[in-house]
Amino acid sequence: MTTTQTSRQTTTSTSTPSQRANALADRLEQGAQALAAFATSLTEAEWTTRVPHDGRTIGVTVHHVASIYPLEIELAQAIAAGNPVAGVSWDDVHALNAKHAQENAAITKDTAIDLLRTNSAAAAAAIRALTDEQLERATPNSLYSDAPLTCQFFIEDHAMRHSYHHLARMRKAVGK
Repeated sequence: MTTTQTSRQTTTSTSTPSQRANALADRLEQGAQALAAFATSLTEAEWTTRVPHDGRTIGVTVHHVASIYPLEIELAQAIAAGNPVAGVSWDDVHALNAKHAQENAAITKDTAIDLLRTNSAAAAAAIRALTDEQLERATPNSLYSDAPLTCQFFIEDHAMRHSYHHLARMRKAVGK
């Protein structure tokens, strides 16, 4: 049993797996698997194609999705624990993405796909460990003008949606 302290009350919950957390984790895994399958099918020329309106290559973008899962989950866990996401701006996100692209310009397909599989599995496991109460918890989020967002929304809008978002853009870039 775990005890969760909230600003209104103390609640006690059992270790029963959350159906919502499992569904979120399943959707994250489906997106990561679709991205991995797509990446596996690419030729070397396609792997190095630049994504329109983004500028990064497909390979860098696949690696980006893979490498950002731990940070997205860390932020979701902070929200689940009742901590706000503070001091993080979209300019910070863009700077992080630009630095990643520069440092990983020559990323290989095998390396990126392996990291995608490893980090998406770890992200899904972390999501499955969340309770319904944690998924419902909302805290101010600086990425959204300090709007109080739930942990579930943050997972859906970041860790889960991320692979789907980039996959659609990559498919369009190579016409697949």
